[in-house]
Amino acid sequence: MRQGPSLRIWTAFVLRDSRAAQLVEFAVSLPLLVVFVVGIFDFSGAFTLKQKLTNVARDAARAAASDPITDLSSANPISINDAFWVVDNYLKSNRIDDCGVTYGSGVPTRPTWTFSANGGSCVGTGLIITINRGYYFPATTTSQPPGVNCTPQSATGATAVVATCVSIQYAYSWRFGRAASLLGGSAVLPASISATAVAMNED
Repeated sequence: MRQGPSLRIWTAFVLRDSRAAQLVEFAVSLPLLVVFVVGIFDFSGAFTLKQKLTNVARDAARAAASDPITDLSSANPISINDAFWVVDNYLKSNRIDDCGVTYGSGVPTRPTWTFSANGGSCVGTGLIITINRGYYFPATTTSQPPGVNCTPQSATGATAVVATCVSIQYAYSWRFGRAASLLGGSAVLPASISATAVAMNED
């Protein structure tokens, strides 16, 4: 059966319109797809980094807590040295840039030492390591989790538990914020990933 001219024109118009609709659908869905893909990679990277920092903070706190606390009066406390090198060696062995941090850069406000660096490929504040050998908190259920600065809590009349607190803050460069702007939105994300661990002093 032969098609008339009007039927051929109408068929061509429908097919052409269908192709245009597919292009429009792709153009609309592409930014959303980009946001999803970038979000998956970005948040999984942040989660992995958080897990690694938590592991090394825990190991460093245990290493320092097992050393005698009497070494804090020396210029080079063994416990601080142990904790620092546990963190630095762990970062290097896991291919995480240590931002060029050195043991000599430590700033002591006894019993707390703070090491910071933002060299290498690090962004923003880079890496901040805080080691507090005199961290204490009330031996009650009302004590709060340690903060990123390992500031001791007030004993408030209760028996204080003396421990070692190690905190690591690592600047993280998010890509998700730029991807979210494709949809006209904005995302406020933390400038760094941090982890804190406490271990009871053995001596």
